[in-house]
Parts: sequence; structure tokens; C-alpha cells
Amino acid sequence: MIASMVIVFREMLEMVLVVSVLLAATHELAAARYRIAWGAAAGLGGAVVVALLMEQMENAFDGDGEFLFNAVVLFLAAIMLAWTVLWMSRHSREMSARLRHVGTSVVAGSLPQRALLVISFAAVMREGSEAVFFLFGAARTLPEDGGMFLLGGGLGAALALLLGYIMYAGLMRIPVQRMFQLAGWLLILLAAGMASQAVWNLVLIDRLPALVDQVWNLAAWLPQDSLPGELLHVMVGYDEAPSGMQVLAFVLFLGGLGLGHYRLQRIAGQRAV
Repeated sequence: MIASMVIVFREMLEMVLVVSVLLAATHELAAARYRIAWGAAAGLGGAVVVALLMEQMENAFDGDGEFLFNAVVLFLAAIMLAWTVLWMSRHSREMSARLRHVGTSVVAGSLPQRALLVISFAAVMREGSEAVFFLFGAARTLPEDGGMFLLGGGLGAALALLLGYIMYAGLMRIPVQRMFQLAGWLLILLAAGMASQAVWNLVLIDRLPALVDQVWNLAAWLPQDSLPGELLHVMVGYDEAPSGMQVLAFVLFLGGLGLGHYRLQRIAGQRAV
């Protein structure tokens, strides 16, 4: 029971935090939140389908199918996050002003809603499929303990949802302009972390060179399977012993997207003045 709770909590944490930050960043933009909800719902359906096909995926491409699938989904989500962040960088002042004075935003239609749908879909499908696959396997192979495994999985899912709600509620207490800024940087960290995780999948199956096998090893100080390590893994793609290619991908994505975000915010501020 404890094992299933921890595994499902870990798998669901990333998708819950991604969706909670997106919902906070689109506060009162009904059309955008509608797309996020639809993306998450479609992701749940996709998670079940992927879980049922997981064994076939593992056998595809000489056993590398699952890793290739994860890499593609992660890269896609990272690119969509980058697109959303850059759009928000240009329009955050306009959005926050209209939200303060009107209560609803007439610029919702110009928000990259398809990107939001793809991000929520990809996050929920990728992480949810692994959780569903684990629960299906536990219930099938351990029928005498299947009920306890499912109960533990349900508790893990509930804890992940609670943590996501806490983050959402916390972001909602921040002034609108500050909330947009904080959400933007959180999404940048998420995007860089996803790019790093995508590279990890490709390095693991020798589709990309590692450059350096281990740039550092922090397992003794901050194990990746600890709660702080898991949270950092979700938010910034933390790896206790990353390869050089992982670090390079994270730095390039974080630096490029962060610079673009900062410069577009400055341009938007100058236009407002």
C-alpha cells in the first residue's frame, strides 16, 4: 500500500503542478481554463490507452519505445510551455490590467489556447499513463493485495491533488501582476526541466551522447527519491547525478527562454509607459 501510494504520488505530482500553475496563470480567462480542463481530461483518457499499450511500446524500437515516447512528449510540452511563456511575457501587463478593472478578459481569445491544451494533455498523459500502468499491473499480478495497492494509489493521487491545490491557492493570493511574473518563471523552470528529462530518456537509450556521464553526484545529500528531491525533479528536472547533455539542455533552455521572457517583459513595460 505504501509503495503504491508513493509511486502514484510521484507520477501524478508533475502533471498536477503543471496544471495548477497553468490554471493560476489563466485566472478568470474562462476560455483558456476550458482548454486546459479539456486537455487534462483528454490526457486521462490517453493515459489509460498508453498504459494498456505500454508493453508493446517497450518492445518497439528494440525495447526503446517507451523512452522515445517520453522524450517526444516532453519535448513537445517544453516547446508549448515556451510558447505560452513568451506570449504571457508580451501580454501580462495588459491581461492583469483588464482583470483588475473588468473582472474578465477580452484578450482571452488571443491566448495560445491550443498550446495550453497540448501542455495539459501531454503532462497528464505521460505521468498518468505510468501511474495507471503500475496500478493495472499490481491489481493483475497481486490479486490478493490488489485492493490495498489500489487504495494506496488512490491516497497517492489525493495527496498530489492536494499539493497542486495548495500551490494554486497560494498563487491566487499574490497580486495579479506579481502572480503573472511568478507563474512565468515557474513555467520557465518547468519547461527547462522537461527538456532535461527528455534528453535523459534519449541519453539512456544511446540516442544522444552523454558528453559527461556524471557532472556531479548529490545522492548522499539530496537523493532524488526523497520528497525534496522529487519536488525539485518535478519543478526543475532535478537529477542527483545528471549527464553533461542533461545539464547542457537545461542551461540552454533556461537561459534562452529566461532571456526572451525578460526582454519581452521590458519591451511590454516600455510600451505601457
